[in-house]
Amino acid sequence: MNLPPLILASASPRRAELLQKLEVEFKIVPGDATEVYDEQLSPRELCQLNAHRKARAVAKKIPDALVLGADTLVFLDRKIFGKPRDLTEAHEMLAQLQGRAHQVITGVCLLHLREHRERVFAVSTDVTFHPLNESQIREYHAKINPLDKAGAYAIQEHGAEIVSAISGSYSNVVGLPLEQLKSELDLWSSR
Repeated sequence: MNLPPLILASASPRRAELLQKLEVEFKIVPGDATEVYDEQLSPRELCQLNAHRKARAVAKKIPDALVLGADTLVFLDRKIFGKPRDLTEAHEMLAQLQGRAHQVITGVCLLHLREHRERVFAVSTDVTFHPLNESQIREYHAKINPLDKAGAYAIQEHGAEIVSAISGSYSNVVGLPLEQLKSELDLWSSR
């Protein structure tokens, strides 16, 4: 791909691992943007806004780079499940998600400040959980760190124990919708 220097505005090791699969060179520069939670916005709008805020925070420091910001949220019946504050909240989240289908949305922003170019999009994936009892939730959380993950779970870490089905992009649930991102980067490099 013929891209300007690419910066991943994220400290997430999962996003870095996913981006490596696209075989593009990039640097990691975590942004310091505070995530916004506004009940007036849809989950899709929230993810896109937060992805833009993360990309912009880094792009202001490195205006000649193409900055990639991303934000992932889990939601069920318009209730947003971000990163849990503690293990009690993490347990409550899985107790609400168990046995049901929910959506995972990742908002992505590609921003090149110097060229005044930007592309913001969001991808949604449906995820269905197995019915889980209290003991299964505790056992699952003993195997992963739920505190740095939206919805208090990681599909790539023992996900088969809790997830019965997904419809859509698997990589989106991990934190970066690679299929759509590759298409966007191809378009970017062809301009």
